[in-house]
Amino acid sequence: MKKKLHLKPIRTSIQIFFFILVLLISVGHALEETGVSIPLIKGASLHAVCPFGGVVSIYQYLTAGSFTQKIHESSFILMILVFLTAILFGPVFCGWICPFGSFQEWVGKIGRKIFKRKYNNFVPGKVDRILRYLRYAVLLWVIIMTAVSTKLVFSDYDPYYALFNFWTGEVAVTGFIALGVILVLSLFVERPFCKYACPYGAVLGLSNLFRIFKIRRNKSTCISCAACADACPMNIEVSSAKNVLDHQCISCFACTSDDACPVPETVLISKTSLHKKTSGIEETENEN
Repeated sequence: MKKKLHLKPIRTSIQIFFFILVLLISVGHALEETGVSIPLIKGASLHAVCPFGGVVSIYQYLTAGSFTQKIHESSFILMILVFLTAILFGPVFCGWICPFGSFQEWVGKIGRKIFKRKYNNFVPGKVDRILRYLRYAVLLWVIIMTAVSTKLVFSDYDPYYALFNFWTGEVAVTGFIALGVILVLSLFVERPFCKYACPYGAVLGLSNLFRIFKIRRNKSTCISCAACADACPMNIEVSSAKNVLDHQCISCFACTSDDACPVPETVLISKTSLHKKTSGIEETENEN
């Protein structure tokens, strides 16, 4: 039998690495104003390493040949790299790299200890499905306002920016309010900002529709235990899907046979559709 890889510790290590990296960049940027610099990350800033900055600058770059205020060329490069990985594996940036997504996840562990199985199940399904489209409204608002003002308007409301800059005096009151709301909600809902408000998550979530390597469930070996669905932080019903195409999937791969699913080779990351054999005839499962 093939030995399980166990992706969870690998993912956790990567999350911690990027969280510390972004924290060092933020602290280093603040220290540079006092004449002190941290080796290797000198000159870097949060705006320079934010791929979403590239997205909101597309209109101005195409029309005026310049970047939105505070946005750097590096944001465009990172945006392209993230899009390329999304085409291959979906929103792995959301599930493995984004430090604010990781932060919400870690705060959520406290909520899980308090509320047990009730955690991440407080919002009624019908309400939750509607709320999940709010982030597309946020995305549209951010793009329009940034194009009109040529300024990074979302930074005044961005809880991610507030988290990594709360000591600098550069954070708007609205940013602190957003961060506080997300902190509280994270005790009840896993990754609330990712689910309901993140404009970049809205963009990357669309990649689940056409990504090359999809999360697929082998119906012929599935025992319908729903372990994959229970493990999903985004409340996706993986146990009833052949291929996970949901725009909320963050490609954390917590649902796969390498972590949650007890049956090997049942929930997999695969380029091609899984197959089943019936009466000696190989049949390809239809796309979900």
